[in-house]
Parts: sequence; C-alpha cells; structure tokens
Amino acid sequence: MSHARQPAINHRAIVLAGLAGSLAEVVWIALYCAATPLSGSVVLRQITASFAPGMVDSAWAPTLGLLIHFALGVAVAYAFSAVLWQAYAGRLGKRALRGMALLALAAVWFVNFFVVLPVVNADFIALMPDPVTFASKLLFGVAMAATLNAFAARPARHAAGKLAHV
Repeated sequence: MSHARQPAINHRAIVLAGLAGSLAEVVWIALYCAATPLSGSVVLRQITASFAPGMVDSAWAPTLGLLIHFALGVAVAYAFSAVLWQAYAGRLGKRALRGMALLALAAVWFVNFFVVLPVVNADFIALMPDPVTFASKLLFGVAMAATLNAFAARPARHAAGKLAHV
C-alpha cells in the first residue's frame, strides 16, 4: 500500500466525530428520559459516579458527567480512527466504514455493560434497558462514521492551494 493513499490524520474531523457521536447519545437518552420517569440528571450523576464516586452528590455531578461523556466520546473516535479509519478510509467505501463503526461501537457497548460497569458502577447498568443503551452506542457509531466520512470526502484545501501555486 502506498503512503499517499492513506489519509492524513485530521484531528478536527476526529474530535468532531467524537462530539457528534456523543451528542447523538445525549439526544437519544434525553428522549428516553422524556418518555420515562428516569431523569437525565440521574444518568449524568451515574457517569460521574463511575469515575469519581465521591462526587455523585455534588451539585456539579451532572455537568461533570456530561463533560466525561463527551471526553470519552472523543477518545472513542480517536481509537476508532487509529485502528480502523486511518487504515481503511482510502480503500473502503463509506458503507463499509459505517459498518465497521457500528461493529466497533457494539463492541464498546458489550465491554462497557458486561465487563467494566459491573465492576465499576453496577447502578449505571440498572438505569436503562439493554436495548436502549445498545441503540445509544449504535447511534454514536452512525454519527461518528457520518462525520468521518464527510471529512474523508472533502478535498484537501491546503493541498489544492499548494498545487495551484506551483
């Protein structure tokens, strides 16, 4: 494989992809909370409890939970980009990358809800049914892939500008 076919790391695209995926989850869970007695504040407090159990009752816990959620989303986008997107974006089509994103986020969901959270914060698992949390991760994958694919489809402005000046 030639180095020229591999896309350059686009940090802006990766950060935006992580934020888009995180936002998709926030909207989905907010809709779920609006339709059920569950409070979004409780969900955000439990995110905080997973990382800083002593802060769960703090007035800042929901805000901290939201910040943690978005930071983790950016980390997931960087991991996906490093492992799959950077390696295959030049060779595979958008559908394949979207499928890889869905599989990757399904794996993230499985590890979170069946390996990590039972040990770290079992209360979080009990908040919502598995299909709701699974759909949340899949929506993250769709939003992340759509954002990365949108950036991959763009012509590199800087490269085009350099060619025009040659």
